[in-house]
Amino acid sequence: MNLTKASFMKGFIRFTSEACKKGWHERNGGNLSYRIPQDEIIGVKSALNEVVEWRPIGISAPNLAGEYFVVTGRGKYVKNIELEPEKNVAVIKIDDKGENYGIVWGLTDGGSPTSELPTHLLNHELKKKLTDGKNRIIYHAHPANIIALSYVLPITDKDFTRELWQSFPEYILVFPEGVGVVPWMIPGGSEIAEISTKLMEKYNAVIWAHHGMFVCGNGFDEALGLMEVIEKAAEIAVKVRSMGGKKQCVTPQELVELAERFNVDLNKDLL
Repeated sequence: MNLTKASFMKGFIRFTSEACKKGWHERNGGNLSYRIPQDEIIGVKSALNEVVEWRPIGISAPNLAGEYFVVTGRGKYVKNIELEPEKNVAVIKIDDKGENYGIVWGLTDGGSPTSELPTHLLNHELKKKLTDGKNRIIYHAHPANIIALSYVLPITDKDFTRELWQSFPEYILVFPEGVGVVPWMIPGGSEIAEISTKLMEKYNAVIWAHHGMFVCGNGFDEALGLMEVIEKAAEIAVKVRSMGGKKQCVTPQELVELAERFNVDLNKDLL
């Protein structure tokens, strides 16, 4: 079968196309991974190759043993996925120890999965456990306004969350747990992966200062939507600052009352 016609690949391609339209994927920036359900793998088995070479992930994720993922390619331009998915995307399989991966489809011009694969897989393992297997998406992008805020706000979970909540109060219904923030670190390694995963124990969105943001979701719409609302709140915050700063805003107590009205478990520690 043509794997690009599978429902999960159609969703993957549509997701990356929509994200590119938002300007979050300049050049080869950003990456996306999707943990493929076993019933969907059964449906595309004939299109998958056997693993020729097992490559080290750089971290150990034993609870992902035997799982399959669709991932963007390292150095690939996300805008080209819609045009030629087989050249810019890979389907990978994790070995029985959760320490190595093998490419079973895609990257026909050569290459490897995203350099952020360790962060993706550690977060997949965590969210798989925390959501009883429901979470499928880990997504990283470079939204300009959230990056801009990391140059003016203190690099703390509390400062970022409160700024975002007060910029668009209704968004507490989308991320009532808040957001985590990682200080500047060199990306692509196990250290930043471990720190990000620790924050993902509490949050569904983690900002990398001066770099971008990671989000997770049970499906494509949920993950993209989370990135959208956080970036929209950041855009409002940036515009308010450019107009001279706040003259009034929703108070912490009013945020609590809003959460209670919609029966949302707000992380009050961040207020």
